[in-house]
Amino acid sequence: MFWDKISPIYDLFENVYNYKVYKGTGRKVAEFIDSADDVLECACGTGAITAAIAPRCRKLVATDFADGMLRQASRKCRKYGNVSFKRADITDLHCRDARFDKVVAGNVIHLLPNPGKALAELERVVKPGGKIIIPTYINKSSRAAGFAVKVVKKLGADFKRQFDIDSYKDFFAELGYENAEYYVVDGRMPCAIAVVTKETAL
Repeated sequence: MFWDKISPIYDLFENVYNYKVYKGTGRKVAEFIDSADDVLECACGTGAITAAIAPRCRKLVATDFADGMLRQASRKCRKYGNVSFKRADITDLHCRDARFDKVVAGNVIHLLPNPGKALAELERVVKPGGKIIIPTYINKSSRAAGFAVKVVKKLGADFKRQFDIDSYKDFFAELGYENAEYYVVDGRMPCAIAVVTKETAL
């Protein structure tokens, strides 16, 4: 699997190429996390966002589909006693409805053949009134961003789609998330963070 193979060098690539955004995204996501929260993170990768969330929440379950990424994330976050790691499919999470206060899924939506199914699953496992937080790299048509996408594709990443900020907003609106809020962490390859609050039952 591509993500297993790249896991030992993923942080190096991100830190050299896109450090400001790589670190800034985790800090921005952490602003939405409260001390009493039970949080699920899908597609945790090497744990950049995980390490930012862990000090802020009560409990964090960090998941990824790639064992190599989970190993890297586990090493990075070993000092946090409130974090557990497990392999999971974002489109088929084996946990009960309304289990988590917040759900985070970073930089994975653009890789999925059926992202709507993933979003439905994230909505299922978050509590009414809870938040679904989805950071995704966007392409501002800069030469640097375009080059990075080409390099990662050549290495074997399978991008199903690419977003700019407008198409990212359209993507959520088309799925019925009209009230999503958006934040952009700017840099060489910016990251747009969509924040969806699950409606409470009447």
